[in-house]
Amino acid sequence: MINSNVTFDFHTHHERCGHARGSIRDYIKAALDCGLSMIGIADHSPYFGSEEDHPYPHITMAKSEFPHYIAEVLQLKKEYEGKIDVLLGIEADFFPENVDIYRRCFEPYPFDYIIGSVHHVDGESIFHKTRWEGLSEAQKVKTKESYYELIEGSARSGMYDILGHIDAMKGFYPAFSSIQTAAVEKTLNVIAEQDVVIEVNTSGKTKDAGGWYPSVEILEMAHHYGVKVTFGSDAHDPERVGDDFELVQKKLREIGYKEWCYFKKKKRYSVSL
Repeated sequence: MINSNVTFDFHTHHERCGHARGSIRDYIKAALDCGLSMIGIADHSPYFGSEEDHPYPHITMAKSEFPHYIAEVLQLKKEYEGKIDVLLGIEADFFPENVDIYRRCFEPYPFDYIIGSVHHVDGESIFHKTRWEGLSEAQKVKTKESYYELIEGSARSGMYDILGHIDAMKGFYPAFSSIQTAAVEKTLNVIAEQDVVIEVNTSGKTKDAGGWYPSVEILEMAHHYGVKVTFGSDAHDPERVGDDFELVQKKLREIGYKEWCYFKKKKRYSVSL
């Protein structure tokens, strides 16, 4: 049971994206069961830059499903009012060439927050297990730097309230963390300048890398540069809602953080850790 005045999980998915289990209601019930005061629903946004309605059925929802997703979250927000705050979010890929398209698609809706995540580098998924095979050390450095250039771009875009899992490229390639480059520090500087929040995402434990996104080392650097933080389990199963909330809270205090952030109606609030 989670005990605190303001407790939250801003990163949850559901069956619409094609690779998560359970309905939105299942995630809300799970949040109630573990004592959260807020639950953010943030499923994968459609590929708005594609002409097809549903080019990747096992990765994101269809464009035609998007209004139904919004309507369902808003209906459940009303239904659970007074019991738990249900927040309307979305996890949106960052494709530099399609930023304006995504922005136009999001503007009509009353989002509480938008998570920006980089899932593709050089046209390939960051989670492709074989993408690193045969690369020289120089090519690995270039790939890591390209990843962080995209994260920088997402911070500068002004479209996102939260940046998702900022070292998730290590998921199926733990050696990613050991690739030496100043890109991570440079990117954290940009995130701080742009005043965008990063999440501590506990889904790394479900991948080969284990642990959280980002690593404690990156969180320490983020604290040094004044980067603000929030929490998201990135649950693709209701059983993971709120996963490691209190452990993250404890570790952030140890690092030196005094507060973290939550969102409502696109407004950011800080709450004591």
